[in-house]
Amino acid sequence: MKSYRINNTVISIITALIFSVNGFAQKLPYQNPNLPSEERAKDLITRLTLEEKASLLFDQSPAIPRLGIKKFNWWSEALHGFANNDNVTVFPEPVGMAASFNDSLVYRIFDATSDEVRAKYHEAIRSGKENRRFLSLSVWTPNVNIFRDPRWGRGQETYGEDPYLTSRMGVAVVKGLQGPADARYRKLLACAKHYAVHSGPEWSRHTLNLHQVNPRDLYETYLPAFKSLVMDADVRQVMCAYQRLDDEPCCGNNRLLQTILRDNWGFKHVVVSDCGAITDFYTSHKVSSDAVHASAKGALAGTDVECVWEGYAFKSLPEAVSRGLITEKEVDKHLLRVLVGRFDLGDMDDDAIVPWAAIPMSVVNNETHKKLALDMALQSMTLLQNRNNIIPLKRTVNKIAVVGPNADNDAMLWGNYNGKPVRTINILKGIRDKMPATGVVYDKACDLVENKVTQSYFSQCAINGKKGFKATYWNNREMKGDAVITEEITNPLKLTTAGQHEFASGVQLENFSALYETEFVAGTTEEIVFKCGATGSMQLYVNGVMVRRTNNWRTLLSRVPYKVESGRKYKIEVRFAQLNNWQANIEFDFGKEVDIDFSGLINKLKGIDVVVFVGGLSTLLEGEEMPVSYPGFKGGDRTDIQLPEVQRNCLKALKAAGKKVIFVNCSGSAIGLVPETESCDAILQAWYGGESGGQAVADVLFGDYNPSGKLPVTFYRDTTQLADFEDYSLKGRTYRFMSDPLFQFGFGLSYSSFSIGSAQLNKTIISNTETIDISIPVTNTSKRNGTEVVQVYVRKTGDSDGPLKTLRGFKRIEVPAGKTAIALINLPPATFEFYDTSYGKMTVATGEYELLYGNSSSDKDLKMIKVSIK
Repeated sequence: MKSYRINNTVISIITALIFSVNGFAQKLPYQNPNLPSEERAKDLITRLTLEEKASLLFDQSPAIPRLGIKKFNWWSEALHGFANNDNVTVFPEPVGMAASFNDSLVYRIFDATSDEVRAKYHEAIRSGKENRRFLSLSVWTPNVNIFRDPRWGRGQETYGEDPYLTSRMGVAVVKGLQGPADARYRKLLACAKHYAVHSGPEWSRHTLNLHQVNPRDLYETYLPAFKSLVMDADVRQVMCAYQRLDDEPCCGNNRLLQTILRDNWGFKHVVVSDCGAITDFYTSHKVSSDAVHASAKGALAGTDVECVWEGYAFKSLPEAVSRGLITEKEVDKHLLRVLVGRFDLGDMDDDAIVPWAAIPMSVVNNETHKKLALDMALQSMTLLQNRNNIIPLKRTVNKIAVVGPNADNDAMLWGNYNGKPVRTINILKGIRDKMPATGVVYDKACDLVENKVTQSYFSQCAINGKKGFKATYWNNREMKGDAVITEEITNPLKLTTAGQHEFASGVQLENFSALYETEFVAGTTEEIVFKCGATGSMQLYVNGVMVRRTNNWRTLLSRVPYKVESGRKYKIEVRFAQLNNWQANIEFDFGKEVDIDFSGLINKLKGIDVVVFVGGLSTLLEGEEMPVSYPGFKGGDRTDIQLPEVQRNCLKALKAAGKKVIFVNCSGSAIGLVPETESCDAILQAWYGGESGGQAVADVLFGDYNPSGKLPVTFYRDTTQLADFEDYSLKGRTYRFMSDPLFQFGFGLSYSSFSIGSAQLNKTIISNTETIDISIPVTNTSKRNGTEVVQVYVRKTGDSDGPLKTLRGFKRIEVPAGKTAIALINLPPATFEFYDTSYGKMTVATGEYELLYGNSSSDKDLKMIKVSIK
């Protein structure tokens, strides 16, 4: 029990003392913390105008000073640490956490994350800062969508393709974030998103209509995790998704939000819209005529809080009431859930009686949290190939080469929806820390995806007789009035406010703008490229003509080709403005692209036998609705799951040169690695490993840690094994409905070898309400201690339409060298639950079931024992 946790009796005493000091008892019921949250909320609702009620349903709710209601923001993120905040602990991306098959460690990580959120929030408020976006006690985490197709750019945010694994992990996340169920106050309000049947593609999510989803797929695959978070974890928020399901947008879908969520599952808390989903009703889906009708439709269906980028449809709720489209009583119903959530956080009470408010800043990125980040990174490491046991590397090796675009890349390890860590151990540093100073030869070798490299012309620019760019800054967003500072910049632009860094001396961290200008005289007639991107508003002008404009909440580099003529002068301007609520970043360079030639790399590596190639993807390539596309990528998704061609070519060149290649693949999704199984001796799937990802990789490569990660997603051979991206049928998708991928779900190698013995059941004939136990012997047949993940799958005999197998139990178990341990796995009645088409619901039917157990989902790795339900 942490020292800052206070029991309810102590809270009551402190409350009484506060009242005594103030000299009076609270005058109004809603101000009395001794009353239940619902009673307080009902009282407060009676004191609000209809316009005020509507405003409290905005994700950025304004203050109502006359009633002592503070400004409140519903949108913060905690996907794998406190996102959009500096100097926090950054844990591995969720898909990597799923590879650990360790939900107890996931719980500890999100308990730690909620500590950091509380500490930073209260420190900010005490410092006079606002409750703003990305700095609040409502966190829109976890993402429990099913990662059904590896092309989806946001699949990295999920816990993989399996509904049971996702449920187990999601429940752990929610419990860690929200705190003990019996506590007086919620630590945070977590959010299950995106409800429901949502997993890409990003490019059509605002218009997509899923009208042929098989009911069995819906109830067995797409809904179980949401049901578990509601019924087993009491999640306090559910976020409805963008797309339509059966012609109705998810945020206006009565079946989803009323029949299933509230009537069947008993959810009684807040439904929030994905950002802009209500305005999509009339701008994209065309199911409403305007904001007035969209607000009524969304609210009547069950949406309580609206998130927007700009222009709330819910602002029209008073007009909708006046026109008879919705009643004020209906508005009150939504507001009640919203206010109960705020009261449950302690948002309306003095911090002195809210134990979580006492969490000190010293907890942020403390040694315990750093260790959690490393432990999870280690457990996420998934060894896919180890030909001739090339790893672990021997300590006697004198020199190795580390090459590849992700080797010396901090930001790649942070994943997406991330904060910025206090420190990052990237993979190059992790390996160097294991070797003598001269033992590592490094070369980036190639880009992630581009087949060319850019020779920078930045140093060839000049303005007013001075080299480089002239930078002018204003402390407003309009470049108006007197400039704060003017200075010269001689290196390619790469500026950020992350870590509280000013763009220049005296420039504010928010509400500022900048102009970067220079002149360039072309030395020859050729095509050059501008490489630029920004978090904020950015425009690129050449000779007064705009050639690129972006307005984005993250930095995504664009490639802008431009033809120049020999001897001609070009005036280049980059205009930038910081956006509300977002950290500011800008990157800019330009020059000539030249073809990559790997001969120089091979010459540099002469005399070195072992090469660690660190490649894969990054969140510059896969992510949420990204405006920048590259060959094989579209809007944050992929159109081809192969490793980018430039990396494949580099690996082939290394192989042809006779090198022993260890491929460390960093990605948030499955990659078709058939060529790499030939060109590489070992393949380590490292995901996006967080702040200590580089140390974890190095610990595995050098044998200081024995890998135990298992794939939470199927690694298909190539894109030809995939159905149409917009087809949500599960036929042929995931391990549950296909059997011939490159690497199976649940697969992962170890430096140890294990033998799975014959399982024993405490009962083989049960009723449909009984729980049984399965005991599975696991023998470590090697000379090294190791950890195995034992998995239990179920298949119903004679179920021709059902999955080939479906995960219903797992257990991580440590087994000493040469010893046998027993994995005891509890199988409750839900283990045997499947969709019954005759009843139209999930049931546990009588009949015979096969329990398949082993260390992956591959048939060759499984044994079988039968159970009968009478």
